[in-house]
Amino acid sequence: MKVASMMQVPCRPMHLGIRNEQSATENRVAAPPITVTAFIELGFDVTVESGAGGGAGFDDASFVDAGATVVENLADGPPLDLLVRISPPTSSDREILADGSVVVGLIDPTANADMLSRWGVDGITSLSMEMLPRSTLAQSMDALSSQATSAGYAAVLLGVTTLRRFMPMLVTAAGTIPPSNVLILGVGVAGLQAIATAKRLGAVVYAYDIRPETKEQVESLGGRFVEAPTMKMDEGGYARALDEETELAQKAALASAVEAADLIITTAQVPGRKAPRLISSEMVRAMKPGSVIIDMASSSGGNVEGSRPDETVEVAGVQIMGPTDLASRVATDSSRMFGRNVAELVKRMVTDGSMAVDYDDPVVGPTIVAPQRDGET
Repeated sequence: MKVASMMQVPCRPMHLGIRNEQSATENRVAAPPITVTAFIELGFDVTVESGAGGGAGFDDASFVDAGATVVENLADGPPLDLLVRISPPTSSDREILADGSVVVGLIDPTANADMLSRWGVDGITSLSMEMLPRSTLAQSMDALSSQATSAGYAAVLLGVTTLRRFMPMLVTAAGTIPPSNVLILGVGVAGLQAIATAKRLGAVVYAYDIRPETKEQVESLGGRFVEAPTMKMDEGGYARALDEETELAQKAALASAVEAADLIITTAQVPGRKAPRLISSEMVRAMKPGSVIIDMASSSGGNVEGSRPDETVEVAGVQIMGPTDLASRVATDSSRMFGRNVAELVKRMVTDGSMAVDYDDPVVGPTIVAPQRDGET
């Protein structure tokens, strides 16, 4: 289905739904009570599935107090004009969506392209917050950054509780204990938060990124930049993939930093591509037994050879962890930040109690996965 540049949702009142997305690896909720209040002020009737906020510390009563209706299943309520999700939608969501409705969230548009295209035939518009433009205008809606902040923080805490030694230097009657060396590979939002968190805990922090301009950011947080080959960003603001020669030079330069580290956190990812391999099994075997590696890119191939999503692998006494639920481990604040992100995006689409998706909007337009607009193939 192809559409004009503006899709109008005519229902009044508008019905917005919040799923219970709780699972073994998900504690967040797409919209906590404070966000529910914001949606109601925009003109939505909000329905929340029972238990949706439990893992983030928000009980059903808090949603009722915010003005929402709580039901066991969204299928028990009216068809939705807007479904907000923090994890990708599932095929079962179709039964609760009105034709011409909108789905917004971290919807993993590549993995779900076929399903979202089928929904588009029914006029259901899917907005991917992963595809927000990297611009000042979209900063308050940048869910990837907000959740990366949570993940970077949680990665350090996971590493600290797994590592069998102190972070800071301690001078005690039993002698002086040296500080831990922490190495952060990838200085994006998650990496910067990891640097700041590890530094506050008293560690000696080293960091590396292929973008040369990140050196100043690392040093501003008290970290030490590892001197190794660097490369500029692409037009979208993301680091480009390294060529083979540069990648080999990079690994050689990083080898000594990896060997000296007690805790390593890797965050390097390239959108739409397999994560770059930064640490080989040989580099892992050169580390001290008892060291810990947190591979935040495990779900996209991993920065560390041998890492596996949601598993811990031990190699020569070094624990390699591949958690995919880091943001969920600080679910209360992750949910609050995501809720504000999505509310700001929805606010751009609502005027006088009516919602319209504008393909020409500089923020909303780039997030539209389906349906296609007129004239596009």
